[in-house]
Amino acid sequence: MATQINANHGRNLDCTEEEWAARQELAACYRIFDHMGWSESIYNHISLKVPGEDHAFLINPYGLLYSEVCASNLVKIDIDGNTLDGSKFPVNKAGFTQHAYFHRHLPWAHAICHTHTTAQMAVSALEGGLQPVNFYACNFMGKIAYHDFEGVTVREEEGERLLANLGQQRILMLRNHGPVVLGRTIGEMFIMQWSLQRACEIQLATMSMGQPIRVAQEVIDVHQRDVGSVALPGGPGAADFAAWTRRIDKIDRSWRD
Repeated sequence: MATQINANHGRNLDCTEEEWAARQELAACYRIFDHMGWSESIYNHISLKVPGEDHAFLINPYGLLYSEVCASNLVKIDIDGNTLDGSKFPVNKAGFTQHAYFHRHLPWAHAICHTHTTAQMAVSALEGGLQPVNFYACNFMGKIAYHDFEGVTVREEEGERLLANLGQQRILMLRNHGPVVLGRTIGEMFIMQWSLQRACEIQLATMSMGQPIRVAQEVIDVHQRDVGSVALPGGPGAADFAAWTRRIDKIDRSWRD
């Protein structure tokens, strides 16, 4: 069923109810990231596959702050870079190159974010990267892949190496750059990003005070075995994402437009 949406930048958006729901979910995600301090001027990107359209995804309009993103001004593009919704906004080439390659080759990767937070970039530049020195870091031991810095990600041929280095993991730490976090849902991607950010913040704080205590592998194994037992129903991160959506609704509901 198609719904006519009046976009806040003067165009009518003709999309299915499923796509509109996805647009609102992704717009909420941009506002949550901004509220958390995870935005980076007009740069960085979060993408979401369009339901029922294997080769189409939504991404932010290049030139807008995360606080300006709303459901109607998200840009719908295909994995070849073609704009599908009549948007006049451009898309960041670095965002397209990176996200399109993962969306093309990983059917399970419905939601993808790339951030430049201070803590995550700092840890990505450390020899050894994320280390098992706090509760949150233990979630990720053995579950993070690394990719050496090759400059700004605008060359399609780098996509092959990004995919190869990711392997079977869901977080690819770009060394000296920052993470790419991939999830089956926005909630799953969000909770991994949130936990990774906390792990990096605490690691930097700990290392600034002296030599950290490293958690033993056998304890990490027990931690990873048991951590899922405290999850709420609805899938990974669903309750967290819903809670933060309620929070931003109290601040500014314009993301819904």
